[in-house]
Amino acid sequence: MWINGWRMLTVSMVSFVILGCVEKGMSGDLEKRVDGLVTAELQAKHIPGIAVGIFQKGEIVLAKGYGYANLEHQVPVTAATLFQSASIGKQFTAVAVMLMVEEGKLSLDTSIRQYFPDAPISWQPITVRHLLNHSSGIADYFEAMGSDGIAAFDLRRDYAPDELRHIFYRLPLSFEAGAEFYYSNTGYALLGFLVKKVSGQFYAEVLQERVFKPLEMKTARGISEEDIIANRSAGYQLLQGEVKNQEWYAPLVNTTADGSLYFSLLDYLAWDRGLRAKAILSEASWAQIYTPVKLNSGQEYPYGFGWSIHQSKAQPWYHHSGSSQGFNVYLSRHLADDITIVALTNLNGSEPWQLVDGLAEIIDPQLAKIAALDDDK
Repeated sequence: MWINGWRMLTVSMVSFVILGCVEKGMSGDLEKRVDGLVTAELQAKHIPGIAVGIFQKGEIVLAKGYGYANLEHQVPVTAATLFQSASIGKQFTAVAVMLMVEEGKLSLDTSIRQYFPDAPISWQPITVRHLLNHSSGIADYFEAMGSDGIAAFDLRRDYAPDELRHIFYRLPLSFEAGAEFYYSNTGYALLGFLVKKVSGQFYAEVLQERVFKPLEMKTARGISEEDIIANRSAGYQLLQGEVKNQEWYAPLVNTTADGSLYFSLLDYLAWDRGLRAKAILSEASWAQIYTPVKLNSGQEYPYGFGWSIHQSKAQPWYHHSGSSQGFNVYLSRHLADDITIVALTNLNGSEPWQLVDGLAEIIDPQLAKIAALDDDK
């Protein structure tokens, strides 16, 4: 069977990976354990390729590729391979929004109808903050159904931006703004439109100029269907036990601010250094980003602006996952130990947080215990 042949090829790739590993500070024994864990994950879940990054104090402990970025052309994964960000991109959208807040172009607690006056009257209580922390009540456009039972949004239709925004306007409100936490891609897509409206620039252009370039995230960029992009991974899905190419999405879907970016492990290293330095934004803005949402009831939910937030005094832990178009990715930052673990895969449904938990167990069993407290990765 073809997939068995692919699995044999995956195992043979480990020798390449060891030779091609970026500078590292991990002992040989620990690296062998990491190699064994990642290779087992590749085989068990039929994942074409994985990139693993372990950073401590802003330096590389390990940055390594396993398997293939492109099965058809037998292109191996390296530390320079670009993977789609999926929802990890939300933390970058949050930074773009906070840049606009610092410039006085946006206000966190102003109704979004001030910026979109054609939005439904029922949206009047919804603020920019509600969009950032997923408490707006607006349905997720990936999940919402029309009144006739047909999906309100077609991933394969190339809507105009204004047309897509008006589709969002027709989505139902699940609850009063601020009453509950409900993860909604719609909110972040709207934030991208909002950044464009107040800055005059596409949100990925704002990020390129104001975040990626200053932090030396040299290959980070917005997704493009047209551009020739070096080191871009293909995305895959598993159907009835066989690896297939990802489903095709219309070009506009790959421009929305809920996660339409490319990053390599080296870009994530540069991002990690920026996060450690609290670069780009003021201390006050970073504090807003890392503040868990406080619902109308007074109850807190462990999510800030684009990050899941666990504020244990002993072991604060920030993390986020992402899944889209044949990619499943996970970023985990353990602040007390100043350790960041990144796992990037090119297979839908590969659940890379399980791999990251296993890597944490190898590095420090205490980190894995902390991660085990969160069942909602």
